[in-house]
Amino acid sequence: MLESLGALTSSPWIYAVVALSVLLDVFLPLLPSGVLVITAATAAAAGSTTVVGTGAAPATEVPSLLALILCAATASVLGDLVAYRLAWRGGERLDRAIARSRRLTSAQESLGAVLARGGGVLVVIARFAPAGRSVVSLGAGAAHRKVKEFLPWSALAGVAWAGYSVGLGYFGGQWLGATWVATAISVLALFMAGALAAYFMRRPAAEAAAAAASAATTAP
Repeated sequence: MLESLGALTSSPWIYAVVALSVLLDVFLPLLPSGVLVITAATAAAAGSTTVVGTGAAPATEVPSLLALILCAATASVLGDLVAYRLAWRGGERLDRAIARSRRLTSAQESLGAVLARGGGVLVVIARFAPAGRSVVSLGAGAAHRKVKEFLPWSALAGVAWAGYSVGLGYFGGQWLGATWVATAISVLALFMAGALAAYFMRRPAAEAAAAAASAATTAP
């Protein structure tokens, strides 16, 4: 597996694999898109990649950091838009599915309130949370939020996530070398950011639920 990964990071195909993984993980959040981005950036930090166990000389071609960021960010925005449009046109079946999920319902309400106030920080935060990107993109589409309200924040979220992931891999590789330890520490930092983002995502949902409960108790 390490040999295959080393060969991939030294091939131009790494950009296609990263783009496809990032594009699809809005529907399949278990795809290791972040791990792929970090691994490629770690290889770039080393200045060369070596296929483990072959004894071959290091390859001269390494991933470009700017290309990785642009590739991952563009795929992230495209994936968000696909999910948004599918949810927009989902009809009653999707509405019923969202209604059955407390998490999706709360996220949809919170996102609607945030976008209505002219902000979209929740979209950026959700990009780092596990499955948060899926919840926000589907919620925005199902709520029929205007694309001009959603797209700029989706683009900002994609650039922030891609830059953060590439930065983790690059600086981890610079400080610790192109080893599995550097990659593991960088991935751990990405997961910690995801856990923090998930915490901040739950706060507006909890506040919305508390406000709804308060309104229900005070209503005649």
